[in-house]
This record gives sequence, structure tokens and C-alpha cells, in this order.
Amino acid sequence: MPFVITVLRDLGTGVGLLGRGLALVLGNRRLLVRGALPALLTSVLLFAGLTALALFADDLVTWATPFADDWSQTWRTVLRIGAGISLVVGAVALSLLLFAALTLIVGAPFYESIAEEVEDRELGGVPSAQQIGWGRSAWIGLRDGVLLVLRALVWAVVLFALGFIPVLGQTVVPVLAVCVGAWLLTIEMTAIPFVRRGASLRDRRRALRGRRALTLGFGIPVYLLCLIPFAALLVFPAAMAGGTLLAHRVSGGAPAGRR
Repeated sequence: MPFVITVLRDLGTGVGLLGRGLALVLGNRRLLVRGALPALLTSVLLFAGLTALALFADDLVTWATPFADDWSQTWRTVLRIGAGISLVVGAVALSLLLFAALTLIVGAPFYESIAEEVEDRELGGVPSAQQIGWGRSAWIGLRDGVLLVLRALVWAVVLFALGFIPVLGQTVVPVLAVCVGAWLLTIEMTAIPFVRRGASLRDRRRALRGRRALTLGFGIPVYLLCLIPFAALLVFPAAMAGGTLLAHRVSGGAPAGRR
């Protein structure tokens, strides 16, 4: 029972960190504008991609399941609904990761300034914080984004296969897909504050893994809100501010090992 209470408390705390990030950017118009500009361009691309997927999802599922053509109508429908759901949630997870990676690369100086301002105002600064710069930040964002997208592709294949299982594919798989997508998205969203502390991708994953419920409590609402067209214009700067608070909390407020 104490374990359940701890998990629920951490989930609530994670949601609260996003709420604090939202309050920070709404209370400072400069932070909001800085964070929204890079997200505007990539939001258009994301929305266009998801719209195309929605239009052609049925054809893709039918093409991928020719073996079900001779099944009864009921089982063929159940199978293809499950496969369709898995296809959509997997594609959404990949799209959001690509969206986050591109937005962080394009807007690296803006998001670094948001992280720095939040750390100075809310956390009293970070001792020996590294100044990243656009070139290094873009390289880190590209490298980490590729690695995380590759992980997401592996999960997408697994979840797509599980989507063929009746009932499980329509219930458990979508929930698991949201959790996986939220986890990977949070790893990306906390990149800048962790790098400012000298932490590598491995350090970042280890720190977040140590507080899974807290990380998911933050990441799941970010993930779900980013699914709303153009909501990322507000969510992304709020998530950067909240992610900075999250990175501080899971790292104990101290710089990690150098790169």
C-alpha cells in the first residue's frame, strides 16, 4: 500500500510540475513567445502528417492484413480495428518525437534561454552550468532524437504486433503506447537542462528511470496535450519550463558527470 501511495503522489507531483511550468510561461509573455515561435513551424508539419495518416489508415491496415480477407466479418473487423489503433498510436508517438526533436533543434537558443531563466528564478541557478550554444545543442538534439526515434520504431513494431490480439489490442496496447511515447518525449524535453548540468543521454535516462512515476506524471499530460492541433504552441514552452524543474528534482539539484 505505501508503494501505491508513493506512485500516486509522484504521478500527481509530475502533473504539478507541468502546471508550474505553465504558470511560469503564462506569467512571463517573453518566455511564452520564445517557446511558441519554433513550435509553430513544426506544429504545421505535425498536423499535416497526422491528417494524412488519418485519411489513409484504413487502406494501410487492409494492405497489411491480406490474410484476414477470408475471415468472418466479425473477426476481420476486430483484427483490423486493433491493427489500425496500433498503427495510429505508433505513428503518433513517432510523429511527436520527431516534432520535439525538430522543434528543439530549430529553437535551441530559445529553449536554452527558457531553461536558464527558470533555473535562475525558481532554483537559484545551477552551479557551473554549461552554456550550450546553438551548434552544440542542435547536434545533441539531432543525435539524441535519432536514438530515441530508433527506440520508438522498435516499440512501434512490438505494439503493432500486439494490436492483432483481440481485446488486448484495443485496450492495453493504446495505454502502453501512450506511456512509452510520454517516456521518450520526456527524455527529449529534459535534454537542455540535463546537458547544462553536463549530463549525457545515459545519465538522463538513468535519472528519470529512478523516478518513473514522477516522469510519467509529467510526460503523459504533455504527450496527450500535444495531440491537440497547435496546442503545442502553449504546451511546448510550458513543458520546457516544467522539464527544467523535473530535471532539477530527479538529479538532486546537482550537476551530473561531464560529457
